[in-house]
Amino acid sequence: MKDSNGSIIYVGKAKNLKRRVQSYFQQSKAHPQKIIKLVSNIRDFDILLTDTEFEAFMLECKLIREIKPLFNKMMKRPQSYTYVVIDKDRKYPDIEITNHRDEQDGRLYFGPFPSKARVETAIIGIKEAYKILCSNSKRQNSLCLNHSIGLCIGMCGGGPALQEYHDIIEDIIALLNGDSMKVLDDMKLKMDNAAVDFDFETATRYRDRIDAIQFLLRKEKVIEFTEENKNIVVLENLAEDTFKLFLIKRNEILFSKIVTIDNLEVNQLGRIISTTFINTNFPAGSYVKRDEIDEAQIIYNYLKSSHCRYKTIPDHWIRNQNRKTLEKAVTKLIYKKQTDTK
Repeated sequence: MKDSNGSIIYVGKAKNLKRRVQSYFQQSKAHPQKIIKLVSNIRDFDILLTDTEFEAFMLECKLIREIKPLFNKMMKRPQSYTYVVIDKDRKYPDIEITNHRDEQDGRLYFGPFPSKARVETAIIGIKEAYKILCSNSKRQNSLCLNHSIGLCIGMCGGGPALQEYHDIIEDIIALLNGDSMKVLDDMKLKMDNAAVDFDFETATRYRDRIDAIQFLLRKEKVIEFTEENKNIVVLENLAEDTFKLFLIKRNEILFSKIVTIDNLEVNQLGRIISTTFINTNFPAGSYVKRDEIDEAQIIYNYLKSSHCRYKTIPDHWIRNQNRKTLEKAVTKLIYKKQTDTK
């Protein structure tokens, strides 16, 4: 959407373009001020047609990041992304939230997460579950007020409680890494017990915090999957004998092409796949940055959906120019009817 100066003020996507555009111009009291102001500034449209919904999502992300339209504020602000950070080297290694990641400071980072509010809810829930909501910021060997009401185990007073606190931090790191679900199981049990006792306010609070923690864990799965730097061949059927081929690495579509089975040359596809992945390098072990997380999430959701099937190509197939094995795998993928979950 463009204003009178030809500046792009909004980028959006739609399956049904006519219905989507009409929705902006229909008189409705439900329209927020953002939409009302947007509509009053629209003077022209540009339309880009994609072959698949997946491509529309990816293109929308790319254009918003590059153009930074005025009315796409939610996606253009990298400072809205939040990290959970833990400094294990401190005497009292607290769980903190930050908008910036520094790989040189030796701290553990989890994220980025697109909702600061949900991260804060999750962290409060974790601290409540482990009873480490200490209210003594200085922690000078004196017990805090929260200890007296059962919200703090007393690590602020030092002694055995401090060692217990360090063990709890290790459990929290295991939770955020997806290695242990103990805290979630405990919270679910407390939620169920509160519901049985008709304490629905407490049960609702536990439910909201469990949802927030699960949100963190889902995002961590996306980040872990993306950082593994996989070579992924993806197929999505467009018609009975026609499909769209995507070659994906990390958070990028490296190559795409419409392929018809009647004119299919598997050896040519094998060469394209091998050459594309060989000529694309990402630094080993590099973490997902704030401006990469949206595309990473879209790709992850797409691969886990029923809209496509995919195959991960091992690096050694490409390094060793193992074309026959690659071509065999691609042929199997083309004729496979259900999603490849490898």
